[in-house]
Amino acid sequence: MQDTENSRQSILVIDDDETGTSALCSFLKRCGFTTFSASNGREGLQSVQFSAPDLIVCDVLMPEMDGREFLRCLRAEKYRIPVIMLSRVGETHEKVLSLEEGADDYINKPYDPLELVARIRSVLRRSQMYQPSLSYAWMLTAGDLLMNRQRREVYLQGELLQLTRRAFLLLEYMLTHPDEILSRERLLEIVWGWENLVDTRTVDTRIGELRKALHDQAEQPRYIETVPQEGYRFIHPVKASA
Repeated sequence: MQDTENSRQSILVIDDDETGTSALCSFLKRCGFTTFSASNGREGLQSVQFSAPDLIVCDVLMPEMDGREFLRCLRAEKYRIPVIMLSRVGETHEKVLSLEEGADDYINKPYDPLELVARIRSVLRRSQMYQPSLSYAWMLTAGDLLMNRQRREVYLQGELLQLTRRAFLLLEYMLTHPDEILSRERLLEIVWGWENLVDTRTVDTRIGELRKALHDQAEQPRYIETVPQEGYRFIHPVKASA
């Protein structure tokens, strides 16, 4: 199913929903991408070996080999191809586990195709800017800030910060998506999940908690910038080490 225009950025779509996959591939082609597909994780790994896609869009729930097992195998083989996970599962822990296992982003089904394309382009830009990938590096640094994702610890100028679990997850997502405008709705979906009865003001509260811990000022931010009418952006350069 590969497009002949090999000069375009290529996307591998892995999903057992044949109709949905066909529709998504057609839409992505109209957006200027080369596309090809696989119906499960096992086929996806074979496709990666022969096609070397620029990015992978992968469903979580599939037969034979599901999305998370595919992701673990992909990272175990040291492939740094960016991966966006798709799922109807709205549980926050499912998103967190996928991101910790090396996913670059996560979006719930049903999704807006235009939003997915925006995320694809954002992840592709980020993957070209940062080496190694921020998404599955255990150590992230931004100036005096250090995050150890494996130990779930954050240090500022060498001092351990006392962050709530939600604040840690929020900071982790922002560090792995630097210089990207993140809407309150998107942060709410990723960090809290829509199954929780909270609204976007909860995001503002946790942002305030992070700013206080980081000694960051909303008026003159070093780390977290407020983008009026849109959301927040982590503005400090981020470095990663495996």
